[in-house]
Amino acid sequence: MAIKIESPRGESALTEFVLFHDRVYEYRSARWAAMIAVQLPLLMGEGPFAADRKFCPFVAREHGQIVARAVALIDRPYQRHWNEALGHIVMFEAMPDSRESVKLMFDEAASWLRGQGATLARTGYGLLEFPYAIDDYETLPPDIARQNPAYYHALLKDAGFESEHGWVDYKIKVTPELIARYESALEACRRAGFEIVALKDVPAARRLGDFEPTWNQAFSRHWGMTPFSRDEMSFLFDYFSVSGGLETSVLAYKDGVPIGAVMATPPNPDAAILKPGRTLADHEKVNFLGIGVLEAARGRGVNLAMAAYSYLQLIKSGSQYLSYTLVLDDNWPSRRTAEKLGAKICANYITYRRDLRS
Repeated sequence: MAIKIESPRGESALTEFVLFHDRVYEYRSARWAAMIAVQLPLLMGEGPFAADRKFCPFVAREHGQIVARAVALIDRPYQRHWNEALGHIVMFEAMPDSRESVKLMFDEAASWLRGQGATLARTGYGLLEFPYAIDDYETLPPDIARQNPAYYHALLKDAGFESEHGWVDYKIKVTPELIARYESALEACRRAGFEIVALKDVPAARRLGDFEPTWNQAFSRHWGMTPFSRDEMSFLFDYFSVSGGLETSVLAYKDGVPIGAVMATPPNPDAAILKPGRTLADHEKVNFLGIGVLEAARGRGVNLAMAAYSYLQLIKSGSQYLSYTLVLDDNWPSRRTAEKLGAKICANYITYRRDLRS
């Protein structure tokens, strides 16, 4: 078998790289399309998420056809924040029965990362990318989550990766009792002197300046997280403005000072690609949610109230199921919050790493 490893350059080759995603997932009865509007500019060095980062895309070809792809990434903001010589491998996708091609491709990516000073490589978390699913391969996840096939785990481990961190995904079935619970949590927080404000109601002149530092401080010690720059957060806010996220994302204030933030986007079922006869179940039409509270304000119900506000807005828009989204296995404060909100574990995910020193 003739295997060729290439590093694509230029708009045409990088477009082929991005659209390979759709070949991999065309077997699914329900799937999300390749994010060409986001990934292509990024790979071409354009936009705020390209700043202070080095990318090297790789593809593996067999008989002229791409069978695997990945991007080796040096994320300087991550390395500065954690003081760690770690590189990332993102946008990994592969066809079935591509073991040898994947191994060769990852060896090339590892060599490039070593040349940039990295001693470790992580895949399955970093630069807008979420972990790999490990059990539910049929349900359509939120559009930001991975929808990978089961065989990826064998490919990754054959290529020298080992399990690094587990995650759990939570989902909530809306009931009258939970609606009353959310309303009560929101009212209790207001009585305690906190104010929960949707981003659409925060004056535009201060919206970004309040949200970005609050989010970054709340997540500053969250495993694997990279702080957002002001320009990156502005980019996300532009997306929120067209997706409904300004209505469902919130800031929490105490005496006019921001002390917590929720990033939440509504379900986007109309964008799902369905095979003939396939319809989406209600539990597949779910939001994304990320929640953070400054350390000094934790343990006072602010987390519950912010999530409650977002959930009540989603319920008003017709959501019958809600997502608490992914939580690290060992993040018990967040997992307890999920349980208080009525969430139950619906899927498991994993992040991998490879030691580049051996």
